[in-house]
Amino acid sequence: MGREEGAEEAAQTAGRGSAEGLLKDGKVKVLSQSEADSLAQSGYGVRVENNRLELNLAEALYLVAEERLRVAMDDAQLGFQELLRRARRLDSDVWEKYILYRDLRSRGYVVREGSIGGTMFRVYERGEYPDKAAKYEVFTIREGSPLPVSHLSSVLRLSEAAKKRLIIAVVDRHGEVVYYSLAEYSPS
Repeated sequence: MGREEGAEEAAQTAGRGSAEGLLKDGKVKVLSQSEADSLAQSGYGVRVENNRLELNLAEALYLVAEERLRVAMDDAQLGFQELLRRARRLDSDVWEKYILYRDLRSRGYVVREGSIGGTMFRVYERGEYPDKAAKYEVFTIREGSPLPVSHLSSVLRLSEAAKKRLIIAVVDRHGEVVYYSLAEYSPS
């Protein structure tokens, strides 16, 4: 049995009631088409070849924590901590992405990967996905990390050009998120 087939079998035999995925190339591929359709309808993942659903690491971590997804790799089932450990090897910011993703999802928003240079996520107003465009772009700053104002200004210009509202999310060392709206000031 090949490594991919073994991991797929591990994901499928780990229990029932949640989707099964396979960690490969820094993404989690959802194995069942019906589970993929259900997750996609709720605003998760991106459709790739053969209409398969692919989840980014923050989405996968969130769904594993919510017990809506089981992930396997190399013939082994990965729990949340092991998935996080492997994800950190691929993306040093994955913990902050997960914290922010979890916070936004818990508030009822649909969250997709950012579409404007430098933003982490596009956020859809409750009940508007997929019928309307995202209303917000979220730029994340880790508390205590320096950031040039010129960079924020550049992201703001791009966001406003795309007719999106820019939200700054500051993630502190305790995993708390504070949001700020950023807009250009124009005196009347």
